[in-house]
Amino acid sequence: MAFFAGEIVTAGRLNRLQPVSYKVAASGALTLTTTVTDVPGATITLTTLTANAVYKAWAVFDMAVTTAAAGINMNGYLSVDGAQQTEVAAHEMVAADLDTVAQNWRGTLATAGSHTLKLRGNRGASGTAVGDIAATHTTLIVEITEVA
Repeated sequence: MAFFAGEIVTAGRLNRLQPVSYKVAASGALTLTTTVTDVPGATITLTTLTANAVYKAWAVFDMAVTTAAAGINMNGYLSVDGAQQTEVAAHEMVAADLDTVAQNWRGTLATAGSHTLKLRGNRGASGTAVGDIAATHTTLIVEITEVA
């Protein structure tokens, strides 16, 4: 929405001119199974004032493999209002190691109001592989840009 010459601008519209950012860190480890599960504490709930606000999200998953198995991935996901987003942070469990794995997402929040963005994770297949998404370096940053 544009501002027109001579238009009286409200404080509410001016407040939406700058992006708003949020950051959260995981509060506990998630031991991975084949079921996609929430990462403890890695949830941001926010409120948008207008429809079609744009979100940008950046995540780092602290992925620790304790028992390796080639061909099996650890996966990190973003859920937006209960819908899992397409892009995945993936780490093959080929060796016992620890890696920080990043991913980013961009989308639109169709309605004004409360929205929940959260990190989730799983192990891609059943088998002998064991690992977790550790809390130490697992973080989520979300930036919201609204239409003025």
